[in-house]
Amino acid sequence: MRIIGIGTDIIECDRISRMLQRHLNSFVRMVFTDTENKYCSEHKNSNQHYAGRWAAKEAVMKALGTGWITGLTWTDIEIINQIGGKPIIKLHNGATQIADSLGIDEIQISITHCESHAVAFAIAVGE
Repeated sequence: MRIIGIGTDIIECDRISRMLQRHLNSFVRMVFTDTENKYCSEHKNSNQHYAGRWAAKEAVMKALGTGWITGLTWTDIEIINQIGGKPIIKLHNGATQIADSLGIDEIQISITHCESHAVAFAIAVGE
């Protein structure tokens, strides 16, 4: 396996909390899949979990080397948890096409958060 790209992101949890308070339904629908929303909303400090998912999506975009481009949406990158809690990346639509064109087989992700910040680090790997 070789590393094709890396990405990291940090976000203030209060920033995500404000977005949730001001634009709950539209913000959640635009940025998070139903599975991600269910996961985050079930936690006591849901803003920290939403912030972690936000940071992870940003880190993945950086690992893909794209940033924001036409044909890529927030929900094209999905973070789900395996049994035991390990987060994994599922790519959809435009993100899948970009990863395939770069020879990316998998994107590893690490997410952490505290009361004030969430951080994510992504590594895109391929053969």
